[in-house]
Amino acid sequence: MILFPAVDVLDNRAVRLLYGKREDVTVYGTPVDMALKWQDMGAEYLHIVDLNGAFDDSLVNKDTLIELIKKVSIPVQIGGGIKNFDKIKFYLEEVGASRVIVGTACVTNPDLMDKACAKYGNKIACGIDAKDGLVAIKGWVEKSNLTPLELALDMKARGADTVIYTDINRDGALCGVNVEATQKLSEQSGMNIIASGGMATLDDVKAVKERNIYGAILGRSIYTGAIDLKQALDIAKI
Repeated sequence: MILFPAVDVLDNRAVRLLYGKREDVTVYGTPVDMALKWQDMGAEYLHIVDLNGAFDDSLVNKDTLIELIKKVSIPVQIGGGIKNFDKIKFYLEEVGASRVIVGTACVTNPDLMDKACAKYGNKIACGIDAKDGLVAIKGWVEKSNLTPLELALDMKARGADTVIYTDINRDGALCGVNVEATQKLSEQSGMNIIASGGMATLDDVKAVKERNIYGAILGRSIYTGAIDLKQALDIAKI
């Protein structure tokens, strides 16, 4: 199992949001410092989110994101406001990201996934953010009429093999990962599912590991110390 320490970037700061709400923000210093910290602790892959891009398509974090990806030596997957092919190409070919996560556009412009997956293969992932059983889009402020499984299977047919699955009701709340829903999506879709939202303790890491889920994102838990990243990485490698 791969663990992905998260660095969420808002206004060029490393932050954590509660339930994805922009107004419920905690600042944890600079994105580059946090990325290097997790790398130094043994992380093998980073999960980066451009929150300004997700909320309003802003490019305010552009230089910070470029600096971050160039300074770390481990792979980085990045998402947030990636709604067109030019932005995908920019992150993969110019910045050097290892994987780009397409979220809202999977629902609003699914043809983009056809083109992106045909060009870049497994460097394209689908971000599925669920709330009350339906996929949420546009920075989690709107609901679609799709279930996570329906969207995952559509994206699989278009060439994607990896999904970042977030339970919005648990994100940033340290209340435990929705391991049942994540396992169900993994089994029913046959895709690589990365669990996100609510990872609170080492028991959550063990639970995801035991269910043979591809990966998990660690956010607020490693920032507050609720999960020791080194211990979590040891569990993931067993």
